[in-house]
Amino acid sequence: MNYEILILDVDHGIATITINRPQAMNALNSHFFVEINHVLDVLDATLDIKVVILTGVDKAFVAGADIAEMSDMNYDKAKGFSRTGHNTFNRLENFRCPVIAAVNGFALGGGCELAMACDFRIASVKAKFSQPEVSLGLIPGYAGTQRLSRIAGISNALYMVLTGDMITADDALRMGLVQKVVEPEEVLPEAKAIAGRIVTKGAVAVKMAKEVTRKGILMDFEDACRLESEEFAALFGNDESKEGMKAFLEKRKPDW
Repeated sequence: MNYEILILDVDHGIATITINRPQAMNALNSHFFVEINHVLDVLDATLDIKVVILTGVDKAFVAGADIAEMSDMNYDKAKGFSRTGHNTFNRLENFRCPVIAAVNGFALGGGCELAMACDFRIASVKAKFSQPEVSLGLIPGYAGTQRLSRIAGISNALYMVLTGDMITADDALRMGLVQKVVEPEEVLPEAKAIAGRIVTKGAVAVKMAKEVTRKGILMDFEDACRLESEEFAALFGNDESKEGMKAFLEKRKPDW
């Protein structure tokens, strides 16, 4: 498939997906969802991909959903547009390997929701975040009301959703919405450096750590701990853990 919106680059187990729609500040339209799902299909079938990075071009990560496309929607079309976003962002959230958002600029509305579907976020000091849908007489439609409260807490989520206010990268860091703030030119290099460290770890263990953490947050604590014990024990049966522990005892790097 020839991509019109996305640029895909793969290097040493790290796949970087760049949203390239600068004339619309990388706003999400229906074609974006077609392309991103195709990219995820390709990456899911490419087992040597260990980490995915998502970023945008120019001044925006994603400046929201495409209002021009949304303005003529009726109930059925709007519900379908929302569900497409839910399904796609759920794929990102549950993707088999870590997904990092490198937030280079504005992450507004659907862009903030897209960033939140990633496992964690590295932001430029110039990045801005908001859920401004109430200013349009709407509410977030790509699980913003749900992910934001789970990531940043109910009060921070309600503040952002009810006011529509734009917050700075430092504000986002304070509330746990992002994990690190760096200079603009360092956003993608920092995300790649973190991805590079993850690539050196046990691939099966990284996959399982993400899966157990993601599942566990939605479970009762005791049930989640039982799940952790089961998957912890299961890893002792594979060659990766044997090599990892052997390398530690022999004071060398593992040969995965």
